[in-house]
Amino acid sequence: MALSLLVVSISFYLKVMVIAFSLGLGAMPWIIMSEILPINIKGLAGSFATLANWFFSWLVTLTANLLLDWSSGGTFTIYTAVCVFIAGFVAIWVSETKGKTLEEIQQFFR
Repeated sequence: MALSLLVVSISFYLKVMVIAFSLGLGAMPWIIMSEILPINIKGLAGSFATLANWFFSWLVTLTANLLLDWSSGGTFTIYTAVCVFIAGFVAIWVSETKGKTLEEIQQFFR
């Protein structure tokens, strides 16, 4: 128990969650938006992606305390399940764009 509490306390001091989110899921909408969207709709679609990103951030912030009051373990189990789902979604549906032109990427989605 002491070891697990030490790991948790170190992660709070080092801001591990903030760093992991910034390097992982936090950047995902911006990366996908910049690489996949055609130039003619990039402004509108970028606005929608920004709206969706902030909405879901707000939703997590709104529900976090309610979920923690319900069950601390359950809250992080839900967050874990969402992360696993998103990782699977990205692995299956988000194509690799390295070395491809915008036209090749657009052809993939047609």
